Amino acid sequence: MPISRHPIEEEFPEHFFKLRDLKKHDASFSSLISEYDLTDKKIHGLESTLVPVSDSHMGELKRRRLSLKEAIQQQLVN
Repeated sequence: MPISRHPIEEEFPEHFFKLRDLKKHDASFSSLISEYDLTDKKIHGLESTLVPVSDSHMGELKRRRLSLKEAIQQQLVN
């Protein structure tokens, strides 16, 4: 099974323009996006290498990514 990233633009394609505008004009939102991207890159990097990582650490990263995604979604729909 191929390992793929989860870019926020692909998670919410219907909100592409709002995402772009909020990233430009809302520092708090931009920070959320940056943290989401960094967390997603960490997960992808760990999944695509042979470096051992504990299930609990990977689970923690994935829960954080989900939490960030939900926070982003909350701002997009408001």
